[in-house]
Formats: sequence, C-alpha cells, structure tokens
Amino acid sequence: MNILIIDDEQSLHEAYGHIFAKSDNQKMKLVQSLEEDLFGENVSDDVISLLPRANLSYAFQGEEGVALVKQAKDNGQPFQIVFVDYRMPPGIDGKETAMRIRKIDPDVNIVIVSAYADKHIGEILSEAGPAHKLFFVPKPFSSEEISQLANALVSRWEYDALQIKALQQKVLELAESEARATQIANHDFLTGAPNRMYFMRELSIRSQENTNNFSLAILDVDKFKLVNDAFGHITGDDLIKKIYNEITTQMPPNTFIARLGSDEFGLIFHDCGEEKARQNCEKLLSIIKRPIKILDKDIQVSASIGLFVCKSCCDLEPIEKMRMADTALNFAKNNGRNQYAIFDEKLDESTKFRRMVISSVESAIKSGEIANFYQPIVDRDELEIVGFEALLRWNSKEFGPISPGIFIPIIEDSELIYDIGDWVIKNAINDCKNWPNHYVSINFSPKQFRRPNFVEFLCEEANSAGVSFDRIQIEVTETAIFDNIENAQKLLRKLHDLGFKIALDDFGTGYSSLVSVKNFDLDCIKIDKSFVDKIGIEKHSDAIVHSLTNLAKRLGINIVAEGVENEMQCQALRLLGCSHLQGYLFGPAISAHDASLMVLDKMNEIATATNAKAS
Repeated sequence: MNILIIDDEQSLHEAYGHIFAKSDNQKMKLVQSLEEDLFGENVSDDVISLLPRANLSYAFQGEEGVALVKQAKDNGQPFQIVFVDYRMPPGIDGKETAMRIRKIDPDVNIVIVSAYADKHIGEILSEAGPAHKLFFVPKPFSSEEISQLANALVSRWEYDALQIKALQQKVLELAESEARATQIANHDFLTGAPNRMYFMRELSIRSQENTNNFSLAILDVDKFKLVNDAFGHITGDDLIKKIYNEITTQMPPNTFIARLGSDEFGLIFHDCGEEKARQNCEKLLSIIKRPIKILDKDIQVSASIGLFVCKSCCDLEPIEKMRMADTALNFAKNNGRNQYAIFDEKLDESTKFRRMVISSVESAIKSGEIANFYQPIVDRDELEIVGFEALLRWNSKEFGPISPGIFIPIIEDSELIYDIGDWVIKNAINDCKNWPNHYVSINFSPKQFRRPNFVEFLCEEANSAGVSFDRIQIEVTETAIFDNIENAQKLLRKLHDLGFKIALDDFGTGYSSLVSVKNFDLDCIKIDKSFVDKIGIEKHSDAIVHSLTNLAKRLGINIVAEGVENEMQCQALRLLGCSHLQGYLFGPAISAHDASLMVLDKMNEIATATNAKAS
C-alpha cells in the first residue's frame, strides 16, 4: 500500500515507519473488526490476503506533500492514505493541505492528525470531505491505532477497486449488449443488411448535407410470391440472401443498400447523378435476371426499380423522396415489370389519379356511377344470343367515362379487388335471373381466383339467387392458371364437376397452348381481339384461328371470337369454325335492364312466330 506522511517533525516520520514495519504481519487480522466498525461490513479474506506491504513516502510541509500527491497520481500509482499533521509552521496547515490534496485526488483517504481541538471537525469536512474518506486521529496516538486504521482503509480501497473493476466490466457488458441490440434493431435478421429504419436515417443524413449529388432507388423482386409458393419459404429466403450478396458485390463500394421488406431493397447511390444512376439500375436488372442456383435448381427472376434523382429537391423530406421513388417503382411494375422507371412530375400525376380511383370506387358504386354492363355472346349458326359477358363500366360525374383499361388494373392492384369482385359476382348472378336459358360470363382476377373460399362463395351466391351453376361461366386469364398450376387444376376440376362453365380468356396473348390447357377442365377458349382484327387481312391470323378451332373441336372445347366488328370478320370466323362470336357487330355492352329487355323481346318474337305457325 502507498502511504504518504506529511508532518514537520522527523521523529514522527520515524514513528510511522516503525509502526508500519511491524503491522505488515502482526496486525492484518485486526483489519476486519476495525473495518466493520468503520464501514458496517467485512472485507473478505481474499481481499485481505491481497493487501501489499506498506510503501511509505514523507513530506515535512503541506505544499511538498501536495506535490507528491500530484506526482503519484500522474504516474498512475496514487496514494491510498495521506496522514496530515494539522499544524506545520511556517507552511500551510493541515486543513489547507487536505483541501488541495482532495482537488488533486478525490479518492484518497485523508487522516488529519492533531493534538489540538480548536478547529471544528465539521468545518474541515465541508472543505476536504467526503466524510467516508476523511478521518481524525488525536495526538498522541498508539501504534495499534494507526496500523489498524491504515490496514482497514487500504483493505477498503482494494475492495472498492474490485467493485469498480466489476462495475466497469458490467458497463462493458452493457455496452456490448446495447451494441448487439442496436445491431439487431437496425439490421435485417435474414441478410444482415440495414433495415428500413436504418435506411431512413441514412437518407435523412444525406438530405441534411444539402447536396444534390445522390440518387435513391427502390428495387422490388418481381412475383417473388410465386417462388415461395412453388419452392417453399426456405428457398425464397435463400434467393433473397443471394440477391442481396450479388447486389452488394456488384454495386459501387459507396452504395448504401438496405432490405426494406420481404422482397424489396433500397439503395442510395452516393456521388451519383442521373446518368450514373441509370447505369446502376440497368446493371441491377441484369444482375437479378441471372439464374441463381438453389438446391440444384436454377431459379430465374426479374426486378422492377423506381429511381429518384435528387436535383433541386433537397428541401424535400426523406419520406417524400421515398414516395417519389415508390411512385416510379409502381409505374415500372404496372408497365410490364423487369424495368426501371425514373420519377418525374407526370408519374406523380398518375399516382394521384390512382389514389383518386381507389378512394372513389366505393362511393361510385353506391351512387351508380360504376355498374355491370353486359355484352351479348351469339352462336355461330343462327347468331342468336346465348349469353352475356359482365363488363364493369364507370361513368364518373367528375371525369366522365373512365376506360376499364385504366381503372380495372388499378383496382386489381389494390385490396379493393376482393370487395369489388364480390360485388360484381353478386350483381351479375342476380341479373342473370332475368335471362331464362341464357348464361352470364364473369371475369375474375388472379387474386380472386386464389382465394380459399372462392368456390364456396360462388355456390352460395348462385343458390341464393336461384340460378343453376351451368348458367354461370367463369372467365380466367392465363396468368391466373399458370401462376399456380397445381392449385388451378384442382380448383377448375372442382368447379367443372359442380356444373360451372370455365372459359380461358384472352387466349394467345400469353405463353399457353392448347397442348398445355388440355390438362385443365375448360369449356371454352376466347380468342383475343388482336387475332380477330387481322382475319381476312393476314394469312397467318387465318391459319392460326383455323388451327385453334380444329384442335378445340377435337378436345370438345368451344371457341369464342372476341372483338367482331364487321360482317366480313363474322363470316370468316364462322367459316373458320368458331362456335361463338362476340363484339360490337352484335351489340355493345348494355345495362342489365336493357339486356333483360333484349332477351324479353326475343322471347316474344319466338312466341309470336310459334303462334303464327300453330294457327
């Protein structure tokens, strides 16, 4: 232990030396009892056994002692105890000495030794405390008194040192735990990439730097759900990890990359203008399109990217910049995917229109602006109406007629498709009640087709309206079928067995063929208008339609040609073997009321002709 003696008498220096020379071995065991009196608790034997021998230093005056305290502190070997004589003429007294020492070393134990009681203890405490580190010993003192006090204070010092070390270890552990918690809170658990919160903070920092020299991109893996459905979520997770690794290795080193969602990544291109940002997006599309081997299978996907280049818009909030990149992403996805789009004001207007459509649909239905209209379907022989296709129409009071090609994709891309789809089904089946011996053909989006209660809902609505299942035709697209072939086969077979008619819509615009669809329970194939338009004009179209009709006949499948607009097309399609026709030549889409009147007029016409023959 390091002890400093500050006393102006040489004899007392010698006395202290004699006391501590004896106390090292003889007095150690008395430490516990005195320490208990001083501090109310025992020091463990382990601590006592670690106490070092006394290392004494001496000073004859207060200023000399203060200098030694500072020197020891600076050298990293501070004194544990300083014994200070109260009166040391002609220098500073013990009180002043203790005050100066305390300023240098707040931890040292100071023992005031005095033969005088003319200074109140409280006054010294207030200047050189705290109380648990300031002690008083009267002169004359015994050797046992000094040695026991010294050993007790040093043991307490060592004990506190161990406690401080343990506390520092706890602080270190807490800091490490906090660092781990921060890592978890700011990073994606699957890929280890920064997450959305971290990304927004980085974007905020970039925005606060008041620089135009960065670009923001949001990348979405196209139809990632299909990978999960076809191969399982473990494969999907592996795909996401490998995509992230590819992106991080191929993009410029200063690119900040985060995983924003299940299949969505955010990228900040530092020091990057529009031209470089475009090049980066093209490279990203190329990276994602490469086949990725997972579990010995080559999986190939594509991506859509929305890009926002920070030009003169640095005063925009980070969330607004994200919205603009997201707007561009939606444009890329809605226009065929596997591409990138850069944000501009026109895209923003498009987004505002989409929001208007989504927010106005429900009120438009209630007000009658949106309604089911019905286009006739005729047979090839007598050109008599055998059914109607339900088509959604919107005549807005604010914007006038809105094309179905505009508002229907918007609805299909939102959660509204379920409610609107149910409304269309319910009304189409109810309207069909007024058309005896005619069927209604209803279009379904892929989202509706994948609903778990799809069949049950159809049956419930048909039974409630009193319409037999064979008077309801379900039109599905190739996307709905080929997104999940196994599920589509089971569902179509179940519907077909119940008596519903199944039609494959827009045939020829995708990747299907009759060889593929022969495995599905189809009643009808609808040839897309793009083929009908070229009938009699291009020999290839005539040959394709003729081949389709021949194959369909062999498979027992009807062929409906859509978009028939003139007599020439009608006659050509009849000759080519189409079983049914549909288009403006036989009537546009009309209201449910007009469709009922059309059916009623035909029934009256037949009845009149029958009566005339009978008479």
